[in-house]
Amino acid sequence: MANASDLLRANRMLPYRATIHRIAPPAALPGADDPVWAQTQTLLIDQFRPEGSSHRPQTSLQLAHDDQSVFGLFRVCDQYVRCVHRNYGDPVYRDSCVEFFIQPRAERGYFNFEFNCGGAFLCNYITDETRVPDGFKEYLRLTAEDVAAVRIVSSLPPVIEPERTQPVTWWLAFAIPVRVVEPFVGPVGALAGQVWRGNAYKCGSGTSHPHWAAWAPVDELNFHRPRCFGEWVFA
Repeated sequence: MANASDLLRANRMLPYRATIHRIAPPAALPGADDPVWAQTQTLLIDQFRPEGSSHRPQTSLQLAHDDQSVFGLFRVCDQYVRCVHRNYGDPVYRDSCVEFFIQPRAERGYFNFEFNCGGAFLCNYITDETRVPDGFKEYLRLTAEDVAAVRIVSSLPPVIEPERTQPVTWWLAFAIPVRVVEPFVGPVGALAGQVWRGNAYKCGSGTSHPHWAAWAPVDELNFHRPRCFGEWVFA
């Protein structure tokens, strides 16, 4: 009888796929109330790992592009929210966190954009995700200068400590220009018509109720599984 991992590998023949709708270049980063999101597909980040707590925050992601940037909006119905990391490159995944992974070229590495609910983030370019004591076998830590063009807006303050135990709904919007990834993967060009691979996640490993959820399910407690990526299809 096939086990869960075998079935998941078989299902890679029918990958999770999301359409990223094309929009006119916005004058500013679209927030949660911007009408542009009404044109987009809503993706549910609801594939929870069993190693987590009973806390299962309802999380969704909407995506759009204007040929030169990828825009995203996470919405989270959460509880037990904690946020203590404020600087670029901090371990934001320990806070209440959402993540967006992209692999623009199938034969190249991928980028892990990880945002805590206060708007701090980190990003690496990973070409061999094998775990080693200091991170990954082959990867580059993007510097603050490398990601200076990334824009982020969050509905929550930069620091939430002590942990907020009451239910709270929050959102985080981001914009990632293609020029941020081009030094690592080469010229990208206009996004329309391209198909990238990737995934999206919700986590909070350093909160009182740790949890790990994905859009496209992962076959172990590890978000760095390119074999489990779905497809981002740019309209």
